[in-house]
Amino acid sequence: MTLTVKLAQRLRLMECVMKRLAFVWGFLLTFLVFSFCLYYGSVDLSLNDVWHGLQAVWHQAPITSTPAQIIYHIRLPRVLAASQVGISLALAGATMQALLRNPLADGSTLGISSAASLGAVLTIIIGFQSKNLPWRGTVIGAILFALLGFILIFTLAYRRDRRINNLTVILLGLILSMLTSSIMSLLMAFSQEKLERIVFWTMGSLSGSSYHDVALLCLANLVFGGIAMSKRRELDAFALGEEQAYHLGIDTERTRWLLFFSASGLIGCAVAVSGNIAFVGLIVPHACRIIIGPRNQRLLPVVIFAGANFLMLVDLLARTLISPRELPIGVITSIIGALLLGYLFLQRGASHAKS
Repeated sequence: MTLTVKLAQRLRLMECVMKRLAFVWGFLLTFLVFSFCLYYGSVDLSLNDVWHGLQAVWHQAPITSTPAQIIYHIRLPRVLAASQVGISLALAGATMQALLRNPLADGSTLGISSAASLGAVLTIIIGFQSKNLPWRGTVIGAILFALLGFILIFTLAYRRDRRINNLTVILLGLILSMLTSSIMSLLMAFSQEKLERIVFWTMGSLSGSSYHDVALLCLANLVFGGIAMSKRRELDAFALGEEQAYHLGIDTERTRWLLFFSASGLIGCAVAVSGNIAFVGLIVPHACRIIIGPRNQRLLPVVIFAGANFLMLVDLLARTLISPRELPIGVITSIIGALLLGYLFLQRGASHAKS
């Protein structure tokens, strides 16, 4: 066995060990953040209260005390929902950035989030509530309109170019976003009695999250997130250009359709539960890319942990900063996103000035 082969085997072994260590550290960090968000809140609880609330999940203890009820009925489903929404939005953002080769792309690029928001606003105005399904009316409306938005964009894109063209999809997404935003503004102007609820929802909130919402998000992340994770090699190939990806043996048309579909599904389900939370799909992939580099084989698994931790912490800030009142999550993420974009802009300007 030559020295080169031995060195290659050793490098592969080291890479495998590093991946496992990174997974363990990511899991431990997520567990710590999850535990902290579960413990800390506007109502002071002891560790014993948290433990009794968690025991109720497995029906090992009756929910008799008020602290246990707070954990079981309010904090636990909310923290779980925050982690799953963070995963959905961050993974969708990273997928869009790699697919479109645009570092400023995120979940809102396709216009799916605006379409989902319109569906939720309509259900709020008409007072629709599902009696036969376990989810709130806003969740049903948002998912239906997200699906309709996806079908509309890709039907028009295919009819125009006879293929899925990135530029056409972006332009149609922009048109859809502008159209749905205008319709929402019009509806809000004629729905003054429900305006406060609509505005608060459109700015993003996880209050009232249920275990049914968590189940929906977990299913979406398994199905749509699984598609994105299985196409990490193809995403790296797309970074080289569509022609190069084609020459590497990748079915670019089918792969692009699948990835757009997975990103749309992730966005639609996340917006259905939490409202329109901006910048998560931009902030998290950017931060991870700065730390570990642009290779999607490594980036996407890290984005999953980072997205969950980021939104759990932001949701904690939203419900504790001005307790007992609650801030919309989208306000906090927008502030962080604006600061990050400003920093990146100044850094890029400084690097250009030096060169």
